[in-house]
Amino acid sequence: MSKSSANARPLAEEETVKAQSRRLRGTIASGLADLVTGALSDTDTKLLKFHGAYQQDDRDLRLERQGQRLEPAYEFMVRVRMPGGVCTPAQWQGLTGLARERGNGTLRITTRQTFQFHGILKADLKPLMAELNALGLDSIAACGDVNRNVICHNHPATSPVFREIRAFAADLSAALLPRTAAYRETWLDEPPAEGAGAEEEPLYGPTYLPRKFKIGIAVPPVNDVDVLAQDLGFVAIIEEGGLVGFNVAVGGGMGASHGDRATYPRLADLIGFCAPGQVLAVAEQVMRIQRDHGDRTNRRHARLKYTLDDRGVAWFKAELEDRLGFALEPVRDIHFESRNDRFGWVEDDEGRLHLTLRALAGRLQDEPECRRLTALAEVARIHDGDFRLTPNQNLTISGVRPGRKSVIEAVLARHGVPIPAEPEEGERRHAIACVSLPTCGLAMAEAERALPGFLERLEGVLRPLGLSGEPISVRVSGCPNGCARPRLAEIGLVGKSLGRYILYLGGGFAGERLNTAYRENLSLEEVIAALTPLLADYAVRREPSERFGDFVIRAGYLTAPDLSGNPSTTQEMPL
Repeated sequence: MSKSSANARPLAEEETVKAQSRRLRGTIASGLADLVTGALSDTDTKLLKFHGAYQQDDRDLRLERQGQRLEPAYEFMVRVRMPGGVCTPAQWQGLTGLARERGNGTLRITTRQTFQFHGILKADLKPLMAELNALGLDSIAACGDVNRNVICHNHPATSPVFREIRAFAADLSAALLPRTAAYRETWLDEPPAEGAGAEEEPLYGPTYLPRKFKIGIAVPPVNDVDVLAQDLGFVAIIEEGGLVGFNVAVGGGMGASHGDRATYPRLADLIGFCAPGQVLAVAEQVMRIQRDHGDRTNRRHARLKYTLDDRGVAWFKAELEDRLGFALEPVRDIHFESRNDRFGWVEDDEGRLHLTLRALAGRLQDEPECRRLTALAEVARIHDGDFRLTPNQNLTISGVRPGRKSVIEAVLARHGVPIPAEPEEGERRHAIACVSLPTCGLAMAEAERALPGFLERLEGVLRPLGLSGEPISVRVSGCPNGCARPRLAEIGLVGKSLGRYILYLGGGFAGERLNTAYRENLSLEEVIAALTPLLADYAVRREPSERFGDFVIRAGYLTAPDLSGNPSTTQEMPL
């Protein structure tokens, strides 16, 4: 969209809200003090996202409360800013305490490699933020029209340059933060300084970005961050064991809207290579281009992917290099093999041990037979390494001294937490789900709560076919916004209405290809019925080492018209 055509249309409501917010302050502070209602004003709920929180309500209780003439059961979700997904044992213990004292007693690992608290009541919101700060953590810019949590590959035993990659994630996160003092004033009672409410935002300007912005750093051959799904991706190039730079990818994004053909998921384009010392400059200028040229009239059309498609990749690269003052080098060869986590115990070159545990759909809680939250808090009291969250919603107890391996195993066993064996395959290893119902206001169908039952049904099909343990990526999202990145799965489910899904097939196993809509408006039972003959055919006719996503394309199952209205549906990157 050109500037002239954009300027001819009215700005989106959010643009006015940001411009009049006094640099994201709004009236959040006074709204928090009003305990007559459990909610904030509509304007403040929009601004609250920049502070890392969403206002939600328990949708399981909506009808009941309406019948009682009560306001919805309002609560808040808070997302922690945790670049690279790394936290200390002390922080882990503190986060566990906050989940129990201020939230609903659970921690949830997100696909952006951080934690979310759920079920926070209005009166607990400010104390939680203050206690986060006391742990050396915060939630600023974890949501909103800014750069979100920076994710990266972070397993010390699988990446020879993991320390450098983690440092880049932290440096990018810090460099791209908003400069407003609104967060500290609102949540930490910092007195306003001179000029408060009109601070300079040298990177973002007075209205920040048109929409959210996401950065991921991948280390081949593992693509656990789904680097081509990011607005800005950096792919590490390692030669002779050392980091020589990064391929730069721009314009990825998974969100879409049902029935709106102008919205669609898109893979990022690889546009060049930069040296390590150029990473921060590249990131800043990519964001500045989106700030200046992104669509501020239609939020459904406001992500970087649409800016690229409207103006062209060649224009974008030329604009970027002009702003940088140097040209990117040609893209280097890269090869991705998988996106999965390496479960179980792994030893690194320094003799330290790392244990990756599964947390299906990312939920850490205490259940009668498996008390994960309690077990991990107990481990944190005796562990002197760190904890690392993965973009696949799992976690690693990292840097364990060999002498403490048996102690940690005993703690986990006492609380019923299984230790996965490595190598471990199967669809559970590759399964992701968003939160969806009952808390997400955008949810159309179940996701997290549906995933375990769906996987059990799927395993019931795979087992008699001799496909148990077959690595197949499965992702479930309760709406088309793509938080679980379902359009990059070999089997992807996207909620259409309560209990009904669009079934997508044919995504690339390593995240190099979008999938295609195969059937629409299916119940989970109908999804299994639709998959059964395809899986049976796969068991008989697959070629050696052929992935299920590749097979359904070769076998001709995806000749039906795409139901999503996505013009980029066959997009594939040559990785």
